[in-house]
Amino acid sequence: MQNNRRNFLAGFGAIAGAVSAASVSKVAMAALPEPVIQTGPATAGPLLPGTGRPYNPVVTLNGWTLPWRMNQGVKEFHLVAEPVVREMSPGFKAHLWGYNGQSPGPTIEVVEGDRVRIFVTNKLPEHTSVHWHGQRLPNGMDGVSGLTQKAIPVGKTFVYEFVARRPGTFMYHPHADEMTQMAMGMMGFWVTHPKAKHPLIEEVDRDFVFLLSSYDIDPGAYTPKIMTMTDFNLWAFNSRIFPGIDSMNVKLGDKVRIRFGNLTMTNHPIHLHGHEFMVTGTDGGPTPRSTRWMEVTTDVAVGQMRQVEFLADEEGDWAFHCHKSHHTMNAMGHDVPTMIGVDHRDVAKKIAKLVPDYMVMGERGMADMGEMEMPLPDNTAPMMGGVGPFGGLEMGGMFTTVKVRREQKRGDYKDPGWFKHPQGTVAYEFTGQLPEPARASAAPQKTPSAASTPAAKEVEVRVRKPASGHSGH
Repeated sequence: MQNNRRNFLAGFGAIAGAVSAASVSKVAMAALPEPVIQTGPATAGPLLPGTGRPYNPVVTLNGWTLPWRMNQGVKEFHLVAEPVVREMSPGFKAHLWGYNGQSPGPTIEVVEGDRVRIFVTNKLPEHTSVHWHGQRLPNGMDGVSGLTQKAIPVGKTFVYEFVARRPGTFMYHPHADEMTQMAMGMMGFWVTHPKAKHPLIEEVDRDFVFLLSSYDIDPGAYTPKIMTMTDFNLWAFNSRIFPGIDSMNVKLGDKVRIRFGNLTMTNHPIHLHGHEFMVTGTDGGPTPRSTRWMEVTTDVAVGQMRQVEFLADEEGDWAFHCHKSHHTMNAMGHDVPTMIGVDHRDVAKKIAKLVPDYMVMGERGMADMGEMEMPLPDNTAPMMGGVGPFGGLEMGGMFTTVKVRREQKRGDYKDPGWFKHPQGTVAYEFTGQLPEPARASAAPQKTPSAASTPAAKEVEVRVRKPASGHSGH
């Protein structure tokens, strides 16, 4: 991190050319909070509140929480909209747009009833705005450029101020040139914690958050194609693709909450292995208890949030992923013909003489893609590049693990490594003799006599069409 996350300037100097989205006092406009910048892709630990009301902080998967300063009872944040470079997985970087050095931007955490003031500085090459998705606030703070405010011009700073009126799980993103700005990665997470014990919000030991995002980046390229409507080739948790996504590490017996929001162009059935969870909240707020049921997969439509909770009572490395099969692999997945069962070794040898790097793909299925030795273009992630303790983990994209460990200490989010399975608890090869399958003896069939078989000329087929319409069907 480039700046101290807890150290904010007390404030000095006037804001040259600052533009306010609402009437803000001269005292509040005396100085900007220091913009805190983060460029590393690792998951930061929880940011414990040093000022303001106390709460149990969240952990943002491959992200971080934005610090704030208290100014006469107002919680002040500073977002900087700017071009960023996001390492989506080791060796693969994307040129995106985001906030404070990253895409997605930092998570904003507040408490129900907080008065919040967010300074937004625009360092993009075009105007922008910020919409506070799901919040109850004055209409002029809703962030829809042209409708509720003027767009934030290049180089200017706007101020949004409102009270966080209800607890829940929310997002922020532009409502200006959305097709470009959201396709380039402009989004962030927002959590409003309850100010007191809430009848529908239970306390948990671990609280993870992240956003679902998608990009269309050609192999060897750096910048997403913004005109794409459906054919995305990178599906990501917080703009990270497996194997570049961190695991969610918990202690055996922890009550775990995972919150995720969908800002892609399609729905995602998110699935957890080894446990059942309950959907306890949406961006509309905590769900009534009468509407909750146990599940292992929940579908998240475009623009929606889901909050799930479960008891981590099974040790192991449990998969957590989108259940759309193409969303758990990386780029190079489109326009590859199905070659299963086609033996074209002779043709491949002849082509290889002309094109030395030519490689046959998919005649035995696509698992070979995980072991490709063919050189890839620069700045390209393998389609299925993950490696697990038992070999190739043929996944990419929206895939990670929940690591449940007995020895994990409370409050410790470090990766414990791969799970050491107790003896006799891993699937193994059977080397014994397979018994012959039992089959019922076939009963002898009688051969019809010539006398009982009608001659061909005696067989008559009658066809009758309905008189009209579908009568008689």
